[in-house]
Amino acid sequence: MSQTGNKEIYSYGAPWPVYGMNWSCKKDKLRLGFGSFLENYQNKLQIIQLDEKTDEYVKIAEVTHNYPTTKLLWTPYNGGLMPDLFATTSEYLRIWELSDDVNSEEAENEISLKATLANIRKIGPNKKDFCAPLTSFDWNEVDPSMIVTSSIDTTCTIWDINTQQAKTQLIAHDKEVYDVAFSNGVDIFASVGADGSVRMFDLRALEHSTIIYETSTSNGDESETSKSQESNMPLLRLSWNKQDPNYIATFQMNSSDVIILDIRVPAVPVSKLHCHKGNINSITWSPQSRKHLCSAGDDGQAYIWDISQIEKGRKIEQPILSYQAGSAINQVCWNASHPEWIGINYDDHIQVLKV
Repeated sequence: MSQTGNKEIYSYGAPWPVYGMNWSCKKDKLRLGFGSFLENYQNKLQIIQLDEKTDEYVKIAEVTHNYPTTKLLWTPYNGGLMPDLFATTSEYLRIWELSDDVNSEEAENEISLKATLANIRKIGPNKKDFCAPLTSFDWNEVDPSMIVTSSIDTTCTIWDINTQQAKTQLIAHDKEVYDVAFSNGVDIFASVGADGSVRMFDLRALEHSTIIYETSTSNGDESETSKSQESNMPLLRLSWNKQDPNYIATFQMNSSDVIILDIRVPAVPVSKLHCHKGNINSITWSPQSRKHLCSAGDDGQAYIWDISQIEKGRKIEQPILSYQAGSAINQVCWNASHPEWIGINYDDHIQVLKV
């Protein structure tokens, strides 16, 4: 039976600060996975699910995770009987499986580690193993055997999770790469990073990339010396509109504006969404609507925007929906299988909102 829930808002309290949250793509479950954000080696992954009997979210599984997760994603679901896999990034890319017979009474040890993928190289005079931390990743929805990761060592890596090998690695940016996302096809992905650029890549021609957008700290009146010393403001996250892949959303570090880019018209944003009173932390497009975007930030606000006015050349003044959380919102995720549900997290709280 499909789980839809009877409430407008569900709340769940975790035993630690939450980060790296996302929805399972299983159509018959309202299931969320997330990680802890603890400043030590031993962290946790936890899976919660809507219990039909109690109409509450309950923990169904938990496992130890090395370091905090920088991102968590579940395998794209294309129908059929397939295991509920999810992946996490931290120092490595890890692939996990949640057993289908999991229940709330026997929650422990139901998550199994299926693969650990790493680009390990020897450094230093003692040739110690080193793997640059991974900042983010994306799962290819057309070819679920493919994952792309981003790293602080300026690279992006394409992984084949069937062979558990890297297919290719490329230097993507001049500085750290903070986020990466596939378009709605197999071959195209984009990334953002500390050099303040949005770059687009085609797996069929990786010797070239296209710079879609670059930030700048320049205001036009600096001296030549200050211009030579200026650096572009880092871009922290990007989200690709899977229903209309002409549009990418991103935001700068320490900024309250969402930047909307049209890849057909590079270099200049087609719109900037300004309503947050604090820095933005997370953005996500609706998985089933080409015109809706959700943003959340330090002001504790989650906003849903209608960007359809952009194509008419009109400025978007206000969001169409808003929600005030109890504290700064770290992440927001939109449920692809049940798009009426959005998940947010702040501190050690998770809230599931019906929109």
